[in-house]
Amino acid sequence: MTRIALALLVALALAGGGCSASEDQAAGTGAAVTTEPATTETRTTVDTTATSVPTRDAFSAIPDVLDEVEPSVVTVFVSGSQGSGSGSGVIWDDQGRIVTNNHVVEGADKIEVQLATGVQLPARVVGTDERTDLAVVEVDREGLPAAEFAETLPREGELAIAVGSPLGFANTASAGIVSALHRDLPSGGQTPALVDLLQTDAAISPGNSGGALVAGDGSVIGINVAYIPPEARAVSIGFAIPAPTVRAIVPELIESGHVEHAYLGIQPAPVTDELSSSFDLDVDSGVLVRTVPANTPSDRAGIKRGDVIVALEGEPIQTVEDLFAALRDYKPGDSVTVTLVRDGKRRDLDVELGRLPG
Repeated sequence: MTRIALALLVALALAGGGCSASEDQAAGTGAAVTTEPATTETRTTVDTTATSVPTRDAFSAIPDVLDEVEPSVVTVFVSGSQGSGSGSGVIWDDQGRIVTNNHVVEGADKIEVQLATGVQLPARVVGTDERTDLAVVEVDREGLPAAEFAETLPREGELAIAVGSPLGFANTASAGIVSALHRDLPSGGQTPALVDLLQTDAAISPGNSGGALVAGDGSVIGINVAYIPPEARAVSIGFAIPAPTVRAIVPELIESGHVEHAYLGIQPAPVTDELSSSFDLDVDSGVLVRTVPANTPSDRAGIKRGDVIVALEGEPIQTVEDLFAALRDYKPGDSVTVTLVRDGKRRDLDVELGRLPG
């Protein structure tokens, strides 16, 4: 089953407080589980010469980690024309700046931040980025306890603690592991797509959006952003924006209020069996170019409707999400080589990337 087909089966919930109009996106799958019959007899061989080695219990570190991190996690209350709700946030620096999700504050007329101490302060938006679903808000309070954001990705299997305000319950923690890295959430070709995420089985619920995913050393390894709900037959499948992405985006938001993303200038679509048949495509994966708006970077480079992009700078592109993730590595003005298939033949075109409109 293709990833895009999976996207049409179940709904993915952004873990916000219910204020965003784009609260649901498609992703995830339900899977059948087969279990083997249990054996009735077990034989154990004991090596009496072995030296006893204490088992390291990562979960025993959780109380100390929470003591360190919880003061840096806040509740974000929002209200606007779409109603009211709440999310979470993480203190970025001692100047009162706080990281949260764009979908938490999008469309809000009034924002308030409740600190871990219970103090509630009015907040204003410093900058937002829809593409990465990150935002920065600010309160008039200096000396707040800033969190430490990890510089590198965690390893799969490491301890992961989700800290935030699910359903408005402040200072709530749930624990699990880092289930996987580099997860993309199928979007059916719609933008923006959530790409290159951390996956965790630490429980994430509405209201956790913008909260912290924390490692066993107390560093923030991600900003919680979404989960697949139980009605989609999912069990503890949540996602977070990796800390390295946060570290790259937040300074731009603080400096200019927005982020400049590279722009290829096409309307993409996933390659499906139906499209492959309709367009007589010679590939079974890649990104189909549905339209090329006039005077865009792709138009100027000669990319045409019906082309299938299969690589960017030599790196394979199999899905729309692959393309979005690959473009994250480039800035407006960069020149990249796009490999595409047209009329059954591969060809390379050099494209000077533009600036994403808006």
